[in-house]
Amino acid sequence: MSTLLYWTPLALVMVSALAGLVIFIAGERRWRLRTTINLAAAVLKLLLVMLIGFLVLAGETPEFRVALVPNLDLVLRADALSLLFASLSAVLWLVTTVYAIAYLERSKNRARFFGFFSLCVTATMGVSMAGNLLTFFIFYELLTLTTWPLVVHSGTPAAIRSGRLYLRYTLSGGVLFLIGLIWLYGLAGPQDFIAGGSLAGLELDSRFSLQVIFVLLTIGMGVKAALVPLHRWLPEAMVAPAPVSALLHAVAVVKAGAFGLVRLVEDVYGARLVADLGMDLPLLLVAAFTILYGSFQALRQTDLKKRLAFSTVSQVSYIILGIAIGGPVATIGGVVHLVHQGLMKIILFFCAGTFAELLGIKSIHQIDGVGRRMPWTSASFTIGALGMIGLPPVAGFISKWYLGAGAVAVDRSWVVGVLVTSTLLNAAYFLPVLKRMWLHPPPETFPKEVTVSRIEVAGLVGPAIAAALLALGVGLLAGHPLSPLNWVVGIIGGYFE
Repeated sequence: MSTLLYWTPLALVMVSALAGLVIFIAGERRWRLRTTINLAAAVLKLLLVMLIGFLVLAGETPEFRVALVPNLDLVLRADALSLLFASLSAVLWLVTTVYAIAYLERSKNRARFFGFFSLCVTATMGVSMAGNLLTFFIFYELLTLTTWPLVVHSGTPAAIRSGRLYLRYTLSGGVLFLIGLIWLYGLAGPQDFIAGGSLAGLELDSRFSLQVIFVLLTIGMGVKAALVPLHRWLPEAMVAPAPVSALLHAVAVVKAGAFGLVRLVEDVYGARLVADLGMDLPLLLVAAFTILYGSFQALRQTDLKKRLAFSTVSQVSYIILGIAIGGPVATIGGVVHLVHQGLMKIILFFCAGTFAELLGIKSIHQIDGVGRRMPWTSASFTIGALGMIGLPPVAGFISKWYLGAGAVAVDRSWVVGVLVTSTLLNAAYFLPVLKRMWLHPPPETFPKEVTVSRIEVAGLVGPAIAAALLALGVGLLAGHPLSPLNWVVGIIGGYFE
């Protein structure tokens, strides 16, 4: 293997770690250096993803492998699925970096924030490039430790309580994950991720053990994926700053859990073995219940960020629903929703954070007439909301179409009822917000208007507009050869050959 193929996966993971180290050393006062490092690292990461993408398209498999102990390797490998998640993370991290710099312009402890912010990027890229279950577990737990300081960043009593709850849930899930990992390695040996499932070709008689291990690993990953009843930490974490909320919901923690479940079903067990063990229907029922429960709870919330949080609980489970339904069409719908949900959700949290930062708007009843006051931000929010409902041409329509068609294709038509009900609930909790935003008259004064520079406004509004254009673009250009949909079609085609 050439030097380029060996070192590029490690470079992709470590560039943010080095940036974080420099930020910690530079300290609070050297803000220009910190800003330069943040943006340079984000751009460099995107360029490295593009380089790895070209290598993968050329038929190469970039891989970094080092033995931790005999027969236990740390493996960073670029395949089509890892590159999908890495690309999403790199693009959204760049726009989140721009947003966070503007959002935290007048805040304290920015060096601490951006240092852990960079370490969080490192962990997420490690999750995306993990080539086996052990490597995934290492970076998955590192993600917990690097996001906790971001959740409690404000230092308020509410933030500290939320941070404790976050650790309680995620570390408990990590313990179960570790138990399942050790049990699986004892039963079948080290497991690299292989399309179709690394366990699929093994002669294993321990059916019950495989079922229990699957449950343990599903719970361990389901905590971060916010599967009900493992979801409670997520709405409580909304006390964190808006850039952190965007990270939790669109790029890092929640998406890492969902991505891990895709790896578990498709690359460790394999969809056929999951079905043979009878684990597909329980996973499908949990995902369906989570979709409906999250939507009902979102409908009850009056705080804007909490409504978006429960929306995430619902929307992320579309990914799990797709892989649990089985069959190529539904799996495509689930996996492509990794990208689509990330784009749409980051729009909504960017906009919610901008409303709160510039106008003091936090509750839905305070949002009257904001479309006239902040038209570009409100238009971006509208695109994200319509995408979440599933209206064309925004990306969310593509995901729901494939999920519904895939359910019918494998004789699970009842899932269409779940999708329709969820869509109606999505409309019920988003359309009243849009009605207030555009059709209600604005108040004489908003709760807390703040005057900021044009550069800060551009830094807050620009990323939301960019994400909104991306969400529209991947929906309108879904048939393009380089679209996320066609990318996922190629990935899933390899699983179901």
